[in-house]
Amino acid sequence: MSLLCCRSDSSYSTPPSKSPLQGPTIHTCLHHPHHPTYRQDLADRVGKRFLKQRLHSRKMASARDISQPMGIDRTVSYSLSVSPTATFHSPPASHSFLAGGLPRRPKPLKPFNTEDIKILLLENVNQTGQDILTKQGYQVEFLKTSLPEDQLIEKIRDVHVIGIRSKTKLTEKVLREAKNLLVIGCFCIGTNQVDLEYAAKHGIAVFNSPFANSRSVAELVIAEIIFLARQLGDRSNEMHKGTWNKVSSKCWEIRGKTLGIVGYGHIGSQLSVLAEAMGMSVIYYDVITLMAIGTAKQVPTLDDLLEQADFITLHVPETPETKNMISAKQFERMKKGAYLINASRGTVVDIPALIKASRGGKIAGAALDVYPNEPAANGDYFNSSLNHWGEELCSLSNVILTPHIGGSTEEAQRAIGVEVSDALVRYINQGTTLGSVNLPEVNMRSLTQDEPNHARVIYIHRNVPGVLRKVNEILAEHNVDKQITDSKGDIAYLMADVSNVKTEDIKNIHDNLDSLTSRILTRVLY
Repeated sequence: MSLLCCRSDSSYSTPPSKSPLQGPTIHTCLHHPHHPTYRQDLADRVGKRFLKQRLHSRKMASARDISQPMGIDRTVSYSLSVSPTATFHSPPASHSFLAGGLPRRPKPLKPFNTEDIKILLLENVNQTGQDILTKQGYQVEFLKTSLPEDQLIEKIRDVHVIGIRSKTKLTEKVLREAKNLLVIGCFCIGTNQVDLEYAAKHGIAVFNSPFANSRSVAELVIAEIIFLARQLGDRSNEMHKGTWNKVSSKCWEIRGKTLGIVGYGHIGSQLSVLAEAMGMSVIYYDVITLMAIGTAKQVPTLDDLLEQADFITLHVPETPETKNMISAKQFERMKKGAYLINASRGTVVDIPALIKASRGGKIAGAALDVYPNEPAANGDYFNSSLNHWGEELCSLSNVILTPHIGGSTEEAQRAIGVEVSDALVRYINQGTTLGSVNLPEVNMRSLTQDEPNHARVIYIHRNVPGVLRKVNEILAEHNVDKQITDSKGDIAYLMADVSNVKTEDIKNIHDNLDSLTSRILTRVLY
């Protein structure tokens, strides 16, 4: 097995891909215990579960290789890389079932030299993610920090996969130099640090982890609500200076107070549940109508929320519409003595307006975890040279400042490491785009060991009329077992599994697809 890969804007070699796709879990309902057939059904289920466990415990057989044709020059614009001795044990995957109910073993699509796949992980990606990628046999380079742009450009030229968090900026200038890059893994929620449009137009998939740290962020917001309501920052600073100041003035319970959530997505809805459990009333505003959880109530406008809430917390993406979403006009709408919390994106709050509202007594306090400009590494960098209002903001005693740690818990980072790394493996090895933020989401069941001479064709192309007709003309001479295609804006993604093909057939399919004017990227996995 091997991979052919060629991108439309350059001629270069890119190694292969594989890995079985994850599929649905099959559930079978038990009869009621008093049903006359219950005992027999239970015995049958226990027996099947034992058999299934035995099947899963066996090692996956080595993939069958297609021998390399004679006379193929390895220096041409595509790569035909075959490793006759390579073996591969796949991660968990979906199963096809025989008539008797026994699962077929998925077929590995990756008997090439896995060390040829070069991966660069920046910004201290969690060890779980590193382990998943390393166990695939990939060549993984790990760095604890982000890189300056010139060093990043130098590094990215040779890699097929790059993993980043929020500090690394993958701009068009950087991505233009990434001639071998297949996929980007954002080990975080946001993807605004990546030029998604440029990546899509050049066949580079982008994956992230939009939900894995939702609980961590929600818990931080609850902590900050209590911290602000009880003036814990002031009391702690005073005690560290030796001052005993036991007061109750302007200190509040949060029970009975109104929490206003702007953005009722995964974080906002989890926060809603936690806040109600602590006795708060919850209202929320979102640009779409969403079903409330518990007794929360959706309000029709942002102004309605600002006028009613004692605590206001923001959970929205960074878009042109959300830039300075909370500015001088919105602060005027708030209750006198309200509190503002921002753990979403730094551009959502107009910081000079917040400073003015804080100094003028309009708001009683605020908590910020994100900022318009953030340091690229840990150190003494949060000052006025980074943001012109930096020193003035730091001087406010009633504002809690944290260094973008909303999702920085061991649990969240482990979950993110697993989710993103698994997505990268599936894309590299099988071409599956489920979870991609910039390409159409396409998935097909895994090939099995009973399909030894099959190839998976992946064709990323411009979404223009007539492409499918031309692709199917190329594939018409072969038996196409299954095919799926989807589009997202100007980009379309096609996958097809072709059976009973020889290596020379695969080369012809690749070359013919690669010659189409609509082509962005052609990959063939076999």
